[in-house]
Amino acid sequence: MKKASQDSIRYAKEVVGGDPMARHLGIEILEVEEDYARVAIEVKPEYMNALGRAHGIIVYALADQALAVAGNSAGGSALLLESKINFLNGVPLGTRLEAVARPVEKKRTIGLWNVEIRSQEDGLLVATCQGMSYHKS
Repeated sequence: MKKASQDSIRYAKEVVGGDPMARHLGIEILEVEEDYARVAIEVKPEYMNALGRAHGIIVYALADQALAVAGNSAGGSALLLESKINFLNGVPLGTRLEAVARPVEKKRTIGLWNVEIRSQEDGLLVATCQGMSYHKS
């Protein structure tokens, strides 16, 4: 694997991290390094489900954004091929969630990633997500 340039990391952080949906949802990019991203969001009233917890779609959106940023941080472009998420704990209104994406294994064109989504306040593991990406040089 080639080393990521500062341009690749900047692209992942600013372009991928600042895509229209991420901006609309309020996802913040906290940290980006080669093959690594840490992103966050605050659970707002419009993100709640009928049971008074954060809707799974907002938790998944945060995981997806972490995968996208991390996957595009090493140069070239990356596309998510498949993902699976396990929801482990409910999330109350006002919680700040943080997602961290790291590779499990990266080959020349395919990568397997793991994302942990935790509450920033107490570190509670809210969900885990695994994703398969395609990397185009």
